[in-house]
Amino acid sequence: MIGAVDIGGTKIAVGMVDDDGKVLSKLESPTDVSLVYSNGLERIAGMLRETAHTAGMKISGIGIGSTGPVNPFTGAFGDVDFLPQWRGKNLVEDLARTFNTRVVLENDADAGALAEGGWGVGRNKWRLVYVTVGTGIGGGIILDGELYRGVDGAHPELGHQVIDPSGPLCTCGFRGCWEALAAGPAIVAWFKSNTAADSRYAEDLTAKRICQLAQQGDELALQAVKREAYYLGLGLANLVNLFTPDAIVLGGSVMKSAVLFLDGIRKVIRQGCRFVPFEKTELALASLGDDVNLIGAARAWHHRFRQPAQPNSLPAPRGTKRKANPVQ
Repeated sequence: MIGAVDIGGTKIAVGMVDDDGKVLSKLESPTDVSLVYSNGLERIAGMLRETAHTAGMKISGIGIGSTGPVNPFTGAFGDVDFLPQWRGKNLVEDLARTFNTRVVLENDADAGALAEGGWGVGRNKWRLVYVTVGTGIGGGIILDGELYRGVDGAHPELGHQVIDPSGPLCTCGFRGCWEALAAGPAIVAWFKSNTAADSRYAEDLTAKRICQLAQQGDELALQAVKREAYYLGLGLANLVNLFTPDAIVLGGSVMKSAVLFLDGIRKVIRQGCRFVPFEKTELALASLGDDVNLIGAARAWHHRFRQPAQPNSLPAPRGTKRKANPVQ
């Protein structure tokens, strides 16, 4: 029984996950930018105890997945925008001391990749790219069965590849990043820029609503969907050309309307990936549903502690020869 903690911009979710990746109990609490670390630690610990009691089992370990920059090796938080007072705090050490068990921390997108690769549609894929498209675009990469990490264990920012340098300004400082062009808010921004004088559309329009309008045959919504498929396709084509993976798994709230985008995405990939065997890269929809981040947090614990050490799970001396193991 792994206690799973999912820390996101709008909520903190805690649950109990069994060895098959099934969530047996869970609780949620809103994320508050003013939340001081000591209160957050107390809240998470209380939610872990309550969900463990509900599941009727003892916690064997704790996995944490969090958006924003986190250090998977030390367990420390970096500059997480929605929890500024948590910078430098170490939830891994504090929960390990509180519950007397081993604790692991991963970026939530990396944890999602591990979840889909271990318990989901990407099971046993040696080369897997997980992409989540929602309020932003993120993802995790598994190469030769190993979770890919950059220097100092950095998480690759898939959403900040530049697609159009003349495009809209992104929060990262560049223009035309994938996220700025194809995430949920980008769909809404483009749609609103073309409907400023049209009172038929509500001011609080969402990407989900635009997709619903497209399914009803709304002409402008169909244009928005076509544009979205094109930009999603460009970013995914880049990933196919760079990594030629066995599979790309697509998740996130926008991809709940994937039926509207997949044909357009495949068209772009066919057009721009002819120098690699793109047809052998499977495009698959995430299979673990809304609990993928909780499941991913638990899977991160299994990946670190319960299977043979993965080459990039922990730092190793230079020159060390490593043998790849498939994600189980």
